[in-house]
Amino acid sequence: MPDYERIPITKLAGTRYARILTYPVSDEVKLREKVRELFALGISSLCFSGSSLIDGIPVLGKGCVGIVTLAELDGVLVALKIRRDDADRPTMANEGRLLRLANSVNVGPQLMTATRNFLAMQFFNGIPLFRWAEGQTAGNTRATREVLEDLLWSCFRLDAIGLDHGELSHAPKNVLVNRTGKACIVDFESASTARRVANVTSLLQYFMFGRISKGVRASKIFPKKRSVLKTLGVYKREPSVENFRSILQVLRLAR
Repeated sequence: MPDYERIPITKLAGTRYARILTYPVSDEVKLREKVRELFALGISSLCFSGSSLIDGIPVLGKGCVGIVTLAELDGVLVALKIRRDDADRPTMANEGRLLRLANSVNVGPQLMTATRNFLAMQFFNGIPLFRWAEGQTAGNTRATREVLEDLLWSCFRLDAIGLDHGELSHAPKNVLVNRTGKACIVDFESASTARRVANVTSLLQYFMFGRISKGVRASKIFPKKRSVLKTLGVYKREPSVENFRSILQVLRLAR
């Protein structure tokens, strides 16, 4: 587990950490409301650690909709997503519903509980996929292939239930990898069940042509790009399990 600074929510008022709950402004009335909401969730403390900074305060992540920080829920360390006060949506309900749907096929961090302003999730202790790729060496092609296979199966399961993540074509912070090489797709705020699914397609194209293609040595992982793209095109037209397995066979990832 990472090192962190623990602040009980009963002691947030009057500290610099209070602004995290009402970001981007400080608002004592909203702070009291959100502290009550946290009590109802069972959150006892906020725990500050991570590579993102908000006014010098370390957090796990910061996006247009929310801020993610560590928290204690019934004595367990969890990831807590806090809805920003300037977010383009009035509630976290839809994201919670979509994450719960992803969880139904064993994808994403497990959703523990949700309210209007908060999502409490299992904490996945990993680093962004692109940072993991930057740290790989020439001898780790096997590890890269294992991560790719793990992610492709997760993407296929999302495709199968009609849930499109929406952010996997560039995946800057939406895929985490831990020290054991286990990958986890996170952040379903842009997900949808209303548009055509493209999870397998987006993820594979990101590995082949995206920011991490050099880090994962795409030329070694995908020696026959034309064959991969042809098979991917067939899957895109008909995302069946048979066509998905054909992709794995071309990639030499078939189980």
